[in-house]
Amino acid sequence: METTPLIPTAPVTDFATLRRAAADEFAPSTTYLNTAFAGLLPRRTVDAVTGLARANAEGGPLGAGDLEVVDSARAGYARLVGVGADRVAVGSAVAVHVGLIAASLPTGSEVLCPEGDFSSVVAPFAHRGDLRVRYAPLTGLPDAVRPTTALVALSAVQSSDGRVADLAAVRAAATAHGARVLLDTTQAAGWLPLDAGECDYTVAGGFKFLLCPRGASFLTVTEEAQDSLTPVFAGWVAGADTENSTYGPVERLASSARRFDTPPAFLSYYGAERSLALLAEIGPDALYAHATGLAARFRAGLARLGHDTVPGDSAIVAAPGLGGRRAELDRAGISVSDRAGNLRAAFHLYNTEADVDRALDVIG
Repeated sequence: METTPLIPTAPVTDFATLRRAAADEFAPSTTYLNTAFAGLLPRRTVDAVTGLARANAEGGPLGAGDLEVVDSARAGYARLVGVGADRVAVGSAVAVHVGLIAASLPTGSEVLCPEGDFSSVVAPFAHRGDLRVRYAPLTGLPDAVRPTTALVALSAVQSSDGRVADLAAVRAAATAHGARVLLDTTQAAGWLPLDAGECDYTVAGGFKFLLCPRGASFLTVTEEAQDSLTPVFAGWVAGADTENSTYGPVERLASSARRFDTPPAFLSYYGAERSLALLAEIGPDALYAHATGLAARFRAGLARLGHDTVPGDSAIVAAPGLGGRRAELDRAGISVSDRAGNLRAAFHLYNTEADVDRALDVIG
């Protein structure tokens, strides 16, 4: 079974190449406009997961999985978000990464979050019990940062309606008041070009726009912020020498962000390595133009039909009050979501203008 770390080719520079890549890797049986719920798995990803599952069934020497593949996925994610692989920790869920950060804050610390943000970003702070958690409207978040704020925690793109946060303003306000920033990029990484090094911490679930199997997630930590975290979930994979960290207390943790790793789900990471390689081949700029272009077409079409949408340039489109049409669209073979009363559609590599027009026809 192939375990050689993947090196990305040059990114796609034209949409014809992007469309060929989509045709080679995906064959959806529906009009799938629901990546904000879960992304489709590329063929190469399915092959990798199937290969490891078969090795598990046969009892081969690599049946349990290889950490080199996990490290290759780590490096692929690092390239995508613009940081070194030594700044990336791997895990299984965003809430666990956020829980690590929440557990590391001193008692009484003030955490500022947007109103209505995704629960995985908010709940670990709210339920610790000895932190002061405040909320503000997303657009007013920069003005809500104050000298007592220790951490601003927010999503780069809102799950409920696709709004993109003004990250530059949030970072500037946090810096001015000495606060750190935690950014959840689950609804952004993959289609929205990001520099994770601009925030103290970022987290991302891999199963949406990163097209990874569920069970792969990523945490980035700047060098300056690494000492702020207590490795409360440390196990053998967090050891500097993993081969000799399997019994008793881990003698020495990794000096990189790997000391915040939790044991990886190997099936998920064998797939994640391949999905992240595909995204590297496409390139975030090409995917951004493709996805947001389709989203703009959908917004314009809804406007012609007399339906308002949440404004913006996001790859996620939300139409307030239309969430109840989800079942009708589902019966027509069109997959979307109903979130907070919004009809939510999201666009990715495998979507086309024909997908947009078909959804509009049913809505109209």
